[in-house]
Amino acid sequence: MMKIALISSANFGSSDSISRSNSFTPSFRETPATLILGNESHWFLGRDLLPNGFCQGLAADSTKLIEQWASVRGQLNRDARPIELPPDVRWLPPVVEPNKILCIGLNYADHATETGAELPTIPVVFNKFPTTLTGHEQPIVLPAISDKVDYEAELVVVIGKEGRNIPAANALDFVFGYTCGHDVSARDWQKGKPGGQWLLGKTFDSFAPLGPWIQTADAFENADDASVQFRLNGNTMQDSSTRHFIFSVSFLIAHLSKFCTLRPGDLLFTGTPSGVGVARTPPVFLRPGDRTEVEIAGLGVLANPVVGS
Repeated sequence: MMKIALISSANFGSSDSISRSNSFTPSFRETPATLILGNESHWFLGRDLLPNGFCQGLAADSTKLIEQWASVRGQLNRDARPIELPPDVRWLPPVVEPNKILCIGLNYADHATETGAELPTIPVVFNKFPTTLTGHEQPIVLPAISDKVDYEAELVVVIGKEGRNIPAANALDFVFGYTCGHDVSARDWQKGKPGGQWLLGKTFDSFAPLGPWIQTADAFENADDASVQFRLNGNTMQDSSTRHFIFSVSFLIAHLSKFCTLRPGDLLFTGTPSGVGVARTPPVFLRPGDRTEVEIAGLGVLANPVVGS
């Protein structure tokens, strides 16, 4: 079992340009970063734990590890020394520039009901752009052209192997790991514009916080029975479990792979439970100064401040 993360820290020689300020800068594969791996009690530098020359000091190292995990996991340096994370550590999304970010809408019956939607008979699928991805404790930036930005806590699946037309019975073999995700959504664009602009409403920069780390699949065996919570300024707004999925992780992977080839590092946001802001009376939308927290049992807490643009 292993946790995989990307950080930026002057202590480890990576760039100090990832900011906690009121600005957002997307991370790309060539962004300087330090790959770290952890177990239940310690973190290790990827360059110490992995074969010589594996890590290049770039954000691309995490995708490379996902692609090659099957071959390198047996080559880990068992003599590597653990590290203490420095106080200046800044978390990047543990995957940057994935080939695809696939998202599922209305995958909890209670959420479909609260929004007035019919229960789907096949998955509702949309996508986000890689520039939505941001890390733990990095800001969610509210766009000037929206005043109805909502929250959605989600379990995220990280694909580990390439596959097409994957049978549901084998689908979990294609999973590298799992992490916490936040599907931030501008409701006035998603539903309030002609044609229903799902893509635009979901894909503003910083609208997909991810992390803090990926937990490998061998340490998270029951993705269909994990508690999911969302807190806004310390108040619990969503509290459910993936056991209430309409479509399981296995089903979703099999279904999506009928349409497109899944590749290592692809991200699958699996849907959000009831309790979203737009369905409340009165509605609750994100405002500058808010703090959001997504907690999934076994995967940690993904926290982000909310700032104005």
